[in-house]
Amino acid sequence: MHVITRKRLREFGALHPAAVTPLDDCFRIMEASRFEQPSEVKEVLGQTDFIEGSLAVFDIGGNKFRVVADVVFRYQIVLLREVFTHKEYDAWSKARRKGR
Repeated sequence: MHVITRKRLREFGALHPAAVTPLDDCFRIMEASRFEQPSEVKEVLGQTDFIEGSLAVFDIGGNKFRVVADVVFRYQIVLLREVFTHKEYDAWSKARRKGR
């Protein structure tokens, strides 16, 4: 899988140094893998939920951080959308549910 763009991870890591290693670990696994469907992602990265079609939420660092990304299996790309702390993700998720 090709991860686009790691810039978000670096920026988040600059603000949250404890996230750097777990984020790197997760996305090195992603880049070294080829996934054809959500169940394969979940087998390798168990703390992953697909919430809308290709939109995935990765629980990183023992559930301390969340990465929201579009996983486009057909093209083998992961488009990073958001990187959050657990608390920030909860607020984002709540706001999304309200907006529906």
